[in-house]
Amino acid sequence: MMGDSMLNHILSEYYIPNYILVPESEAKKPPCVPSCPVLVFINSKSGGQLGGNLLSTYRSVLNPNQVFDLGETKPDKVLHQIYATLGSLKQRGDDFASAIENSLRIIVAGGDGTAGWLLGVISDLKLPHPPPVATVPLGTGNNLPFSFGWGKKNPGTDRQSVFSFLEQVKNATEMKIDSWHIIMRMRAPKEGSCDPIGPLELPHSLHAFHRISQTDKLGMDGYHTFRGGFWNYFSMGMDAQVSYAFHSERKLHPEKFRNQLINQGTYIKLGCTQGWMFGSLFRPSPTNIAQIAKVKVMRKQGQWEDLKISRSIGSIVCLNLPSFSGGFNPWGTPYRKKFLDRGLTPPFVDDGLIEIVGFRNVLHGLVLLAPNGHGTRLAQANAVRFEFKKGAANHTFMRIDGEPWKQPLPADDETVVVEISHFGQVSMLATPLCRSRSMHDPSSPTACYNEDNNSSDEGDSPDDLEEKRKFGAADSFKFPDEFDISYLS
Repeated sequence: MMGDSMLNHILSEYYIPNYILVPESEAKKPPCVPSCPVLVFINSKSGGQLGGNLLSTYRSVLNPNQVFDLGETKPDKVLHQIYATLGSLKQRGDDFASAIENSLRIIVAGGDGTAGWLLGVISDLKLPHPPPVATVPLGTGNNLPFSFGWGKKNPGTDRQSVFSFLEQVKNATEMKIDSWHIIMRMRAPKEGSCDPIGPLELPHSLHAFHRISQTDKLGMDGYHTFRGGFWNYFSMGMDAQVSYAFHSERKLHPEKFRNQLINQGTYIKLGCTQGWMFGSLFRPSPTNIAQIAKVKVMRKQGQWEDLKISRSIGSIVCLNLPSFSGGFNPWGTPYRKKFLDRGLTPPFVDDGLIEIVGFRNVLHGLVLLAPNGHGTRLAQANAVRFEFKKGAANHTFMRIDGEPWKQPLPADDETVVVEISHFGQVSMLATPLCRSRSMHDPSSPTACYNEDNNSSDEGDSPDDLEEKRKFGAADSFKFPDEFDISYLS
């Protein structure tokens, strides 16, 4: 075991002094510049008691002022204030502050929803030197941490475990990943509530325009417009319905969802009881994707084209990272020749393309348990558009990065549209166990294909550009007073 004095000396590599963190503080600089200064954001309500325990440990080994409880402090305010201070100090010739800004890294502990919140804030704030992000798995699925080698099991919360994680953060490499903008627009009903989704039903990453800015010109008269962003996936259909049932149960009985393994077992049980186990085996489901929506994709040439989807497909996933529903890769490792014949490319996370995969039912989803299992590969594109058909269904289920919601579909018009487009990139921190692959990384395998044939495949206006300039995750977006951030886990 490492002695306390040695441990404290090494931990100084991550330390940020108060004069950078607390406005009006006396400028007391450490004797040397930390090699890996970190800001730590923890969802104290994630992982049962683990979030609170982790918060206490980080505050005991670092400056407590560089460790933030997301239940008490919003990250947009923290980052805005710290970067404003750094900018002011740099103008006065403070080389220490300049070094901190250039080497700053962020740690976020929570579920995928929590991590996505931080990534959205960093994107929205347009920081001069956006810090790369390391993710601590404290949620149920933990797809983001797993994609970059941080694991998917809840971490230890003792001092030695925290020190080991900090050491990994210091040695981690930066990796750019694509971020995706999503716009949802529908005609407002002539009668009834003006908000088609209750405030607590909105995923944190999808925001109503009127809750962002009263002066936003894109809040079109007669329409409800929502916008947001994601980094891992958008899905619609049976998987989102199962996820919605899980989150609904957790809201009703939070005491039953304190254990990660029990949570995953509950997920599987719900998949078998939501009517999707044998759906579409013998006849199409009444809520299959092709029946409720027309799907269009925009490939590199910039032209929209219809995407043909079998009537048996009950769930569709637009996937950016190679981890879905707890670590599975729906795209899989394809057969090389057939893959190239279809004009597809390897699934890199920074190529501006999103992979679109379909599933028939829960049994089809079980193919992911096999070593080379995958869903039905439908397409790769840099934009996807769903146009919902009049009267086909009164609702569907959608999910963004683990957060599901029940989406009403008006029966009297065809104006409900969901459009996904490439937004930009953010920087993640990756360990040597990283599953994601970069098109710019020489260490990424050039042959991202399986040589065994086991495959079973099948222009912006100025207003549009304005819509896509930010996600709405930063200081312009406010949670409802009743919102409980434990649901981001």
